[in-house]
Amino acid sequence: MEPEVILEEKGAAGVITLNRPKALNALTLPMVREIIRSMRHWAAAPAITRVIIKGAGEKAFCAGGDVRWLCESGSSGRVADALAFWREEYVLNHYIGCFPKPYVSLIDGICMGGGFGISAHGAHRVAGDRYLFAMPEVGIGLFPDVGGTHVLPRLPGAFGTYLALTGARIRGADAYAVGLATDVVPSAAFSALEAALVGGAEVERAIADHRIEPGPGPLAERLAFISVAFARPDVVSILAALDEAAGMGGADGEFAAATAAEIRTKSPTSLSIAMEQIRRGPALDLAGCLKAEFRAVNRVAAGHDFYEGVRAALIDRDHVPRWRPATLADVDPEVIAAHFAPIDDELELLAPGA
Repeated sequence: MEPEVILEEKGAAGVITLNRPKALNALTLPMVREIIRSMRHWAAAPAITRVIIKGAGEKAFCAGGDVRWLCESGSSGRVADALAFWREEYVLNHYIGCFPKPYVSLIDGICMGGGFGISAHGAHRVAGDRYLFAMPEVGIGLFPDVGGTHVLPRLPGAFGTYLALTGARIRGADAYAVGLATDVVPSAAFSALEAALVGGAEVERAIADHRIEPGPGPLAERLAFISVAFARPDVVSILAALDEAAGMGGADGEFAAATAAEIRTKSPTSLSIAMEQIRRGPALDLAGCLKAEFRAVNRVAAGHDFYEGVRAALIDRDHVPRWRPATLADVDPEVIAAHFAPIDDELELLAPGA
């Protein structure tokens, strides 16, 4: 059998290849464990001066965690197994964020959820022609975790709130415009870039030698509108702003109507958790954000909407989730705040370079 993740030392680089192309390189717990084991070795290895991570195949960098397995584990009474994955995934996310050597993500395909977690916290996030990013968790009763609490509120113009509440898919040019991607490199140049990095070229110089200016993305003309509508303090007022704009027509109005309709399909509880993440995130470092997310995911794993959302989207595929509660008006703010309250078994993270 092919290994789920290939870990190699090539020249100056430790190279991680996510190797589940038929599963869009979705992460499993053994993959997470193997990656962090190798990274801890590479952190201390003098011959390894940078780490490269990429996905096998042409469709995906990494489409996320193995959500179906997480759902099946939790719904069959093995919640501890699901929480073990989230715990170790978050530890890896943090370790990437504090890794003492350059960490280069070569993202040429789908990058969602857990794929965001293993790329967003590194210094170099290179988007190829096939780059496709989303944080779609609120559509399956989860929330934008893996460090979304840290990254999304820090994106300019309330764009992180837009991504969190809509699960919108964006391409490389828009990701570059808001800083999710640090560079855009043509897919045809990825092999040459990797070869330069393996050969020991200075990382910034190697990337600069291959980068292009992507020009404006499809959302460029909507960024100003997003920055106003999604700066509102809660989901209800954001929807009100979108509804008002929809009534005025024009390009922004059409965009607002479609966006509001999309948000209204999501879990009301998940939307409310996401807004609480956006509120709390700016005051926390990455470690604090991941600890808050682990508290929240413990509550989500004990709830209803995650299992119902995965059922509707991935198992029965009827795409008619029955959320509890069913409306934003019925979401208790105190219940949302309680998601972030301390737990007995708090997340413990590795020290930088450990």
